[in-house]
Amino acid sequence: MEGRRPHVHEVTIADTLAALPQEPGAILIDVREDREWNAGHAGGAIHVARGVIERDIEKLVPDPATPLYLYCGGGFRSILAADTLQQMGYTNVHSVIGGWRGWVEQGAPVTLPASGA
Repeated sequence: MEGRRPHVHEVTIADTLAALPQEPGAILIDVREDREWNAGHAGGAIHVARGVIERDIEKLVPDPATPLYLYCGGGFRSILAADTLQQMGYTNVHSVIGGWRGWVEQGAPVTLPASGA
């Protein structure tokens, strides 16, 4: 993973929160597993697990210039996914430093499952 890190543009959560409303068409993508997504995710994110991102991304994001902000649990899977997307020709890909844990710690907007109570 460390061999891929230099090839990936990493951004802070604060940078991500500032950029998303400013960049037309920017997408926040959660690359965690289904169970992680279902337990809670960043507000406004879409879910494309790292294991299927290569298969599904072109249907979801056909324009390779679309700004993409990827996060995972802590920041490692998103680096791998970002590197993969860049190899596929996506040119505006960012990995969010700190991932979901950092997102929650910084009080960024989240979507949690309904309590069912």
